[in-house]
Amino acid sequence: MKKIFVACIIIVISLSIFGIIFSSQNQIRTNKLTNADYLRIHIRANSNDEVDQNIKYQIKEKYIEFLTPKIAFCSSKQDVVNLVDAEKTNLENLANSVLKENGFEYQSKVSIKSEMFPTRTYEDYTLQSGVYDALIVELGKAEGNNWWCVIYPPLCFTNYQATNFSSVVYKSKIWEIIKQFFS
Repeated sequence: MKKIFVACIIIVISLSIFGIIFSSQNQIRTNKLTNADYLRIHIRANSNDEVDQNIKYQIKEKYIEFLTPKIAFCSSKQDVVNLVDAEKTNLENLANSVLKENGFEYQSKVSIKSEMFPTRTYEDYTLQSGVYDALIVELGKAEGNNWWCVIYPPLCFTNYQATNFSSVVYKSKIWEIIKQFFS
């Protein structure tokens, strides 16, 4: 009886998490969010040299791998801002290690601030130009072309998973707990 009760609680928690994700995706589709509801990411390359542009994309991939599982447990923009703020040093170290491994002598600088962004379309919805809060990642002089997307709601990060099936391993902590509990 106790095992069934615990399993029911785990199922309720799972459904709540899925409800939060569905609700935020529904808000995006119906354009009920304002600029203040988004947290963007902006990675600025050191320069427009091909090597600097290539390393920018390598760092982008590492950030997506690092942040995606963590953001999955966030239910609000403030949760994500708190998470990113707490992980700033780790994010800088991650970028710096990629830079060092590839022979670059410059380093990264990570900050969270409000900046002006141009209008940008992501699949079926458009974010109008305006001031947005953003995770800013400056590589070296940060004078090159940049890459930007949206961390919250997780627009880029869900696209990443959907288009890179071979590199994504889906695990359910809840399913693992249930299996462990009943074994």
